[in-house]
Amino acid sequence: MYTTAIRRMALLLIALLCSAISFSQDISGSWAGTLKIQHIALDLIFNIKKTDTGYLASMDSPEQGAKGIPVSKVSFTDGTLKLSIPQILMEYTGTLNATGDKISGTFTQRGQSIPLELERDKATVKARPQTPPTPYPYYTEEVSFENKKAGIKLAGTLSMPAQKGNYPAVILISGSGPQDRDETILGHKPFLVLADYLTRKGYAVLRYDDRGTAASGGDFATATSLDFAGDAQAAVQYLKGRKEINKKQVGLIGHSEGGIIAPMLAAQSRDVAFIVLLAGPAVQGSELLLLQQKAIATAEGLPEAQADEANRINSALYDIVVQSKTEAEADATLSTYLKEALQLKPTSDSAERIAQDATIRNYVSELNNPWIRFFLKHNPAKDIARVQCPVLALYGEKDVQVPAKANAEALKDALQQGNNTQVSVVILPGLNHLFQEATTGAPSEYATIEQTFSPKAMEGIGKWLNYQTRKK
Repeated sequence: MYTTAIRRMALLLIALLCSAISFSQDISGSWAGTLKIQHIALDLIFNIKKTDTGYLASMDSPEQGAKGIPVSKVSFTDGTLKLSIPQILMEYTGTLNATGDKISGTFTQRGQSIPLELERDKATVKARPQTPPTPYPYYTEEVSFENKKAGIKLAGTLSMPAQKGNYPAVILISGSGPQDRDETILGHKPFLVLADYLTRKGYAVLRYDDRGTAASGGDFATATSLDFAGDAQAAVQYLKGRKEINKKQVGLIGHSEGGIIAPMLAAQSRDVAFIVLLAGPAVQGSELLLLQQKAIATAEGLPEAQADEANRINSALYDIVVQSKTEAEADATLSTYLKEALQLKPTSDSAERIAQDATIRNYVSELNNPWIRFFLKHNPAKDIARVQCPVLALYGEKDVQVPAKANAEALKDALQQGNNTQVSVVILPGLNHLFQEATTGAPSEYATIEQTFSPKAMEGIGKWLNYQTRKK
């Protein structure tokens, strides 16, 4: 559950980057730098391509999972680079050095100025030693299946110990944001690593691209968790139609938002034999985001007063969405509140007024789209209480996106309410939201940790699945 939109909301009053550049000569290629805001380090990569009339460029922000973002308002004159992105009130001015391999300058946003140095061709891919190399010692097949109700086809990979057999199976359901079948984030491929581990242990594993992502059809932008549950249901039906799959042993493994979708589906379908929830939310979305924001702020070392003020504003914004009956009603109320909260003063300057309007529109669109409206209003505990199949719930002790204690307790309460006794809830020491062994758990660490998925967490999943499927 690590998307640019959620992180923007988590740190509403703190500038986050999502833009890029286009400019003039002598600076073709890739430029990388690290922007340090308080204790947060954001890596930026500017990719510049020469054209007949100048330059085109895009920006990557790995920590935000953003790649290939187009840019506007750039000039390069007499060795000075100037970038301006009015939509987020950002400017950058830097000077190219004599050897042409470094630009030293200042990044400015909403009155805060921060030094930012860019170096040519310094972007590197960090080692991800757990990513399994090909060829794999098992059978894999590129597959597609249809969500007939939605009228879309989804694409994925089915891995099995061998081409022929009869295997218990798991379906991997990704977290929030448009995810590919490997749940790729910051160079990590956690679903590929987990699928590799489980297939070697004797399980069939289906992982698939989210709708509207990579090779899957459909529109991601208009979908909610309920729609994604329909996609997961289609995956279950697909596996049940395969002769290699044990139809009585098809289960779900959901990470983050996938941990909302798995019990949603299991509560209504007897086709689901068991579920594994990895950092599965168990409190209402509006409450979860406030817990998340507070935890992220603490882990990133932000001042408590600033975090409290952001939470106060966000709490009010979420209440507006939760209480609203229509998108139009929420849109108007959110716009009015944000103008006051961001202290945007009336202005006769047309450029400044356009920038203010763009800022408000950006925040409102993030708070009032179909996915976030559903998420803020949805209480996963209601579905969890209806789940009667075996449940394994794992949480990382250092998880700041789905804080372990509050969600584990809510999940236990919900399962007890439903009289489900086939339950194991475990908080794993030292692990973050991605189930990496972490120092603080802060999102800024995700990219710097070589480990993709804790072996202890995977072993725990494997042993529990062995028990459920009675494998020796």
